[in-house]
Amino acid sequence: MDTSSSPAAVAPPRRRTVIFWVSVVCAAALSGVAVWMLAGNPAVLAGHPLLPGILLAAGAAGVAWAVLLWLRRDVPRPRSLPRIVGAWLGRLAVLVFAAGLAWLNPFAYQPGATAEAGPTSDFSVTETNAAVTMSPEGSATAKGLVFYPGARVDARAYQDILAPVVGAGYRVVILKEPLGLSLLDGNQARGAIGDNPDITTWAVGGHSLGGVSASSFALHNADIKGLVLYASYPVESLRGRTGLSILSVSGSSDGLSTPAKIDASRQLLPADTEFAAVRGGVHAFFGDYGNQPGDGEPGVSRQAAQQQIAAATVAFLGRL
Repeated sequence: MDTSSSPAAVAPPRRRTVIFWVSVVCAAALSGVAVWMLAGNPAVLAGHPLLPGILLAAGAAGVAWAVLLWLRRDVPRPRSLPRIVGAWLGRLAVLVFAAGLAWLNPFAYQPGATAEAGPTSDFSVTETNAAVTMSPEGSATAKGLVFYPGARVDARAYQDILAPVVGAGYRVVILKEPLGLSLLDGNQARGAIGDNPDITTWAVGGHSLGGVSASSFALHNADIKGLVLYASYPVESLRGRTGLSILSVSGSSDGLSTPAKIDASRQLLPADTEFAAVRGGVHAFFGDYGNQPGDGEPGVSRQAAQQQIAAATVAFLGRL
């Protein structure tokens, strides 16, 4: 007996309509988030290629799903309870995935007063899929800094604040992290070091979550001589790590890496760690990417704060 058209085997018309439109929403979410991020945020295509690759695949899947839904819109399909439950869970997973992609939308570089004033010294900038490299012009350098950006922050947002470091004669490599999350490739600095064999003395640094990865890399790589933490702190103790100089720069009004958190991190850092606090500085002042949700209220201008941050960094690297 053929049961494919019986009421128990085929979803009722109203249910099929609901399923159809929920599926349309899922397909639109996939393609919509891809278009929104790829076309609306220049940091996506300028960053690590993993995110735009995933977005292109998601967008294509959304379009293909929408076309399939339209072609099969009037075709009744048998449904058992397990298949119905699985279909709804699958659609929920698609919506969660689309929301996750939207969350990964990076903070784009927003040039500030420092960039508008122009560079204070001559340097060259080389950009690849993996990093932004800044090198001083006209003079050889033996020291370098590999920098891990904060979570979901455009690598180019650190060009201006680190430009004085380049002006002081150091090469700076700002990493483009997979999906904007340094924890996905904590050893990414090793590739940057390998790409610059002429540099003999290396420091690593990072902002916020990037500082966590930089700390871990410095802990497990004895050739690293310096660690620069911008509004950040390690999750592992570095007290037993010999031959490593550390600078921690924070903001007194930071709402994310709060002064209390920075103070608590002292127990994980060597006793000779240098601490510098920018009075009135906030989390977003350690780069040029606009405001950040959850941050504090600044009590100093961005330009004045960044001058202090850069000066402390240049002085520290000069002592390595």
